[in-house]
Amino acid sequence: MKLLSLMMLSLFAASSFAEHLDQMSPSCALTTLDGKPAHDLQELKGKVVYVDFWASWCPPCVKSFPFLNELNHDLKDKGLQVIGVNLDEKLSDAQEFIAKHPVDFSIVADASKQCAKGFEVMAMPTSYLIDRKGNIRHIHQGFRPGESEELRALVTQLVMEHP
Repeated sequence: MKLLSLMMLSLFAASSFAEHLDQMSPSCALTTLDGKPAHDLQELKGKVVYVDFWASWCPPCVKSFPFLNELNHDLKDKGLQVIGVNLDEKLSDAQEFIAKHPVDFSIVADASKQCAKGFEVMAMPTSYLIDRKGNIRHIHQGFRPGESEELRALVTQLVMEHP
């Protein structure tokens, strides 16, 4: 029984980290939380981009924000851009969340949900690691204790790659 549980656990863990080495990131029309146009993800080619789709009602999102702040702080000078894409129905919910959980990275809104559809977001949070050429290299759903080191290693690997 232990072996079966271990096998199931390893299958679950493996499915939460996926590699998509040839999938281009979709173009997205994103706005700031106050409704002004924000940059399109395609404009960020040349940087490694960590795109994190989140919502104020998502408990794991609360846990992921300190990790994203730390990643941004540690790796932005090496070419990392962390972007939190909010999917709340009311932007005021996102603003309240940010007031309680301050961020040191870019926060944008996907009011039309077109970006989330383009990325095929299925869970909250879902993160996409995009390389300097604009290719989605890793997809990660959820945020559970103990995953931050593996995520950091993936991000660091991409930051160290040269286009």
